[in-house]
Amino acid sequence: MSDELGRALDRISRVRGMRGSMWVSAEDGIPVAQLLMEGVSGKAVAALAASLVRKISGTAGAVGAGRVRFVQMEAAGGTLLAALAPPDLLVVALADSRVNIGLARIEMMRAAAAVAP
Repeated sequence: MSDELGRALDRISRVRGMRGSMWVSAEDGIPVAQLLMEGVSGKAVAALAASLVRKISGTAGAVGAGRVRFVQMEAAGGTLLAALAPPDLLVVALADSRVNIGLARIEMMRAAAAVAP
């Protein structure tokens, strides 16, 4: 894991209520780097996040909504967050109900901007 990617994951994971964060290949859903709590399946989270972002991005394009930058999916067990990071990465985070979504989003968007070419 590069130092830059690792530092970004550390900042995101320090947000209270985070269960972990990871960098994922947007195209194929393969984890690139991860910092997850024990018991969290990185491969499953990566595949879900990449699939979800692809589907939402395709739908947004079809209705003329433009490029998707951030996705939030809430479920009974927590929240999945994903931000697009050019050229072909996603920064993904898992959070519990205590998380400050706004702060998490800010950290994730900073991380995405930091790796953009």
